[in-house]
Amino acid sequence: MKISRRNFIKASGVAAAGLGLSQLGFDLSPIESYAAGLKIKGAKEITHICCYCSVSCGQIAHVSKGKLINFEGDPDHPISEGALCAKGAAAYQIHDNPNRLKKVRYRAPYGTSWKEVSWEWALEKIARNIKKSRDSSFVEKNDKGQVVNRTNGIASVGSAALDNEECFLYQTFLRGLGLVWIEHQARI
Repeated sequence: MKISRRNFIKASGVAAAGLGLSQLGFDLSPIESYAAGLKIKGAKEITHICCYCSVSCGQIAHVSKGKLINFEGDPDHPISEGALCAKGAAAYQIHDNPNRLKKVRYRAPYGTSWKEVSWEWALEKIARNIKKSRDSSFVEKNDKGQVVNRTNGIASVGSAALDNEECFLYQTFLRGLGLVWIEHQARI
């Protein structure tokens, strides 16, 4: 084995530095975390999926006395293994944010101000608008006379907060209305 003088000096220097650091109390071997396995005292752990994108990272919410007190990544989750992106790590702010709207608000077309409305009123308004748009743009047969039963007046963009089963139900609902312009965008 041929070792050059330069490589011998490099290897000797690295070995001497490692030996010197080990004598100063530095230990480069992996350590076990003391915080591993500790739970927030008295809190109930609730596991769920992050609502921000289609990666579906696992999160743990700690709830005590009916209040959310902590949020963290789920180390047992097979996808994220406890890691969260910046949005997922800041998900606590969804819950604890004084600027978050807690009531339904409506602004009329060409209006300049918002007004609070009830859920019943809002859902009825949405249903009426869907029916009106569907009825005005529904096509039963195309130019060739083939039955198509579709509406081109409504489009849908999916939500990242839906899991696969919910997406299936949503897709089935939209297809039942006759929509053909259906998209799913996880991060908008």
